[in-house]
Amino acid sequence: MAVRSVQQTGTAWSVTVAAQYADGSVRYFAVPVVADSSGASFTASGAPGAVAGPARAAGVQSPYTVTVPTDSEVCAAAGEFLAAYLAGAGEVDRYLAPGVRLSPVSPAPYQTVTVQQILAADHEAAAESVPAEGTRVRVMAEVEARDSWGRWPLAYELTLKVRSGRWEVASLESGTVQAGGARS
Repeated sequence: MAVRSVQQTGTAWSVTVAAQYADGSVRYFAVPVVADSSGASFTASGAPGAVAGPARAAGVQSPYTVTVPTDSEVCAAAGEFLAAYLAGAGEVDRYLAPGVRLSPVSPAPYQTVTVQQILAADHEAAAESVPAEGTRVRVMAEVEARDSWGRWPLAYELTLKVRSGRWEVASLESGTVQAGGARS
C-alpha cells in the first residue's frame, strides 16, 4: 500500500510503500517511479530501497461519540444497505434517498456483512424510533464482512435521512474517520 509520495522532478517520484508479510510484520520501501508524459501511467524506474516507516500523524477527534443500540432502526437501515452494497444482498437503490445514485461494489466481494457497532454524531436523532420527516444523522458503521478468505473489519461513514417514516442513505463518504483517529 502506498503511504507517501514525493515528486522528485517533473515526471520522477519517490513512492513509499508498506508491505505486510504473512507473519504480520510491516516493512517500508521507497520505490523510484516515473510518469509518462500525460501523467496517466507510472513505471518503477529502479529497485526499491528499504526505509524507516513514516511518522505517525496526530489523530483527529472523531465526531462519532454516541453508540447506537444494535436493535435500532438506524442500525438496521445501515446494516441492510451495507449488505446490499458489499454482498449483493438485495438492491442498493431501495435504501437510497431520492436523488442519491450509488452503484453496489461489483462483483460483490463478500458473502455476508454484519454490523458490529454504529456510532453517531447526533445522539437524539439516532435514538428516536420514528423521528421527524427530513431528520438527518451522520453515523460511522463498523461492520464485519466475510468472504472465502476470512473476516474483514470495515468502517463506513454514512448520512441517513428520514423519509416516509424510514431511514434512507443520503450519502456514503469515501474516506472515514475512525473512532480514535484520522481519516483513512
